[in-house]
Amino acid sequence: IQKACDNLNISKPLIVTDPGILKTDIVEKINSNLNEKAEIYSEVQGNPTGKNVDDGVIYFNHSKNDGVIAVGGGSGMDTAKGIALMAKQTRPIWDFEDIGDYWTRANSEVIFPIIAIPTTAGTGSETGRAGVFTNEESKEKKIIFHPKMLPSTVILDPEVTLPLPANLTAFTGMDALAHCLEAFCSNVFHPLSQGIALEGISIVNHFLLRAYNDGDDIEARGNMLAASSMGSIAFQKGLGAIHSLSHPVGALYNTHHGLTNAVFMPYVLLRNKEAIENKIVDLSRYLNLSNPSFNSFLDWILDLRKSLSIPHTLKELIDDDSNFEKMSVMALNDPSTSSNPIKLNEKEFFKLYQNSYEGIL
Repeated sequence: IQKACDNLNISKPLIVTDPGILKTDIVEKINSNLNEKAEIYSEVQGNPTGKNVDDGVIYFNHSKNDGVIAVGGGSGMDTAKGIALMAKQTRPIWDFEDIGDYWTRANSEVIFPIIAIPTTAGTGSETGRAGVFTNEESKEKKIIFHPKMLPSTVILDPEVTLPLPANLTAFTGMDALAHCLEAFCSNVFHPLSQGIALEGISIVNHFLLRAYNDGDDIEARGNMLAASSMGSIAFQKGLGAIHSLSHPVGALYNTHHGLTNAVFMPYVLLRNKEAIENKIVDLSRYLNLSNPSFNSFLDWILDLRKSLSIPHTLKELIDDDSNFEKMSVMALNDPSTSSNPIKLNEKEFFKLYQNSYEGIL
């Protein structure tokens, strides 16, 4: 970690993490390997908000930091990336939403370097140029993008993922799978991402249950870290309706993103079947599923979720169907919708919410 700081000319880093990681010895281990003990900012929610970034910026500037060390899952890493972006900007964070060339509004010369140390194997935020933050006023999740939000150095150390409890191993692992799967199914032309997505799904197939059943399985932990990073590289090709449906739920109900993706996965697969069946057959062959077909792949997803104790219905997550109309509009307008394999409208998103709520496949 000190070598990474030296390479980036960071003399006074700020460690950005979440309250859960702060309870482990991970930050202490990082600090013990730095020449000087770094200060820590940990006011990060599970679904980070614009305020989390703004408060972090105040802390960063007050401490006169010159770089960030992002430690944690997607929430900690996204917040760290947001702080590095926003520390010296004069416009609000929402001006840099991932729309068109909005990122060019930022002053690129004053964005600070980022070192990322993921402690979960799911979001892949360490290889991404964006962060997802909830706008507390509008109750919407917004994707904030800038090329310099990409961490300059990433340290994938499976040992720091060993304390991750089984349920979060499952949730984050399913997030990695969702990234790879939606990228694989997207019609956007990007053969390099397609290959990465395919192998990422295969790694999840071989190692997620192993990591879930034995948290000390270092080989499984390392492979899941690789699959996580591969997922976020792959989804440069695009995501789809799993994420479109999931973002509003997370914004309104503060559910875990990976878990929410996992719940929606089979419902979206079936809705997209007409456009993706041939791809899924090829994928099921690559995974060596018996009787390779769309149905055998769907059964694999359902069996995997069951083995990981993932709920089958949205009702088990939120037990509230009063916001489906509002959420359907939010899902339609989500950036992930444009790369879904088939075009969906507001009514179809509403139906997907209903089906997933009641468990109708």
